[in-house]
Amino acid sequence: MNESASATVSEDDTAFHRDTTEEAVTVALRAHRTRQRARRQGAFSLALAGGTVLAACGSGGSSPSGSGHTAGAVSKPGSAFHTAPVAGRGGVVVDARGRTVYVLSPDRHTNGTCSDANGCTALWPDLPLPDGSPGATAGAGIQASLLGSKKLSDGETYPTYNGWLMYEYAGDSGPGQAGGAGIQSFGGTWYTLSPAGTLMP
Repeated sequence: MNESASATVSEDDTAFHRDTTEEAVTVALRAHRTRQRARRQGAFSLALAGGTVLAACGSGGSSPSGSGHTAGAVSKPGSAFHTAPVAGRGGVVVDARGRTVYVLSPDRHTNGTCSDANGCTALWPDLPLPDGSPGATAGAGIQASLLGSKKLSDGETYPTYNGWLMYEYAGDSGPGQAGGAGIQSFGGTWYTLSPAGTLMP
């Protein structure tokens, strides 16, 4: 092969090598861009799916009204009353928590004074109506006609039964107890209430 032919072959090889290299680079770039698009689309799809899951979780986090029970749904003690048996007393009036309620009276005719101001409610918790409530609910054994309410000087409205203001006793650890009956304190005696609304010492 002469020098001219050799030069021609060399130039052809170089051109072929350059073309091949450029083509390989082009293919590689296209593949790289394709992978980038795929990653972007995958990330977008993942983010979209994640947002959908979060939205679903957010919408399912709160129960519809009237379904299930939550802490906020628990009734306040003064929201409802019914009667329940207590050993040695028969049926007495109890509050929404099932605890025996008490009345303070100095003379069995009028309500005694039990308030935050005189320290009474620290031992004998009062039972205000829930905000916005029109009145307490009468449960089993309660005469609805005897349920009423009274607004006191502290601005709160309290349920009454046959005109008597009602309290719990901190010394009772739960339902079925009447450890406060007969105690004399805060200018009067503490009584339980019968279903008929009469005082039971």
